[in-house]
Amino acid sequence: MGTFSETRGRTLLKAVLWNILGLAVMALVGLAMTGSVALSGAIALVNTALGFLFYVGYERIWARIAWGRHG
Repeated sequence: MGTFSETRGRTLLKAVLWNILGLAVMALVGLAMTGSVALSGAIALVNTALGFLFYVGYERIWARIAWGRHG
C-alpha cells in the first residue's frame, strides 16, 4: 500500500483558505473588543500573516510524518 502525500500547492491553498476565515473571525472579535476598525484590522492582519507562515510550516512537517496514516 502506498503512502499518501500532500503537494505544496494543496498545502498552500488550504493555508490561504483557512487564514481568510481566521482573518474574518479575528477582525470581528477585535472590533467587538476595541470598537476600532483600524485597530481590529491591524491585529487581524498581523495574526493572519503569522498564522499563515506557521500553518504552512506545520503542514509541511506533518506531510513528512508517516505515523497514523493508512493506505
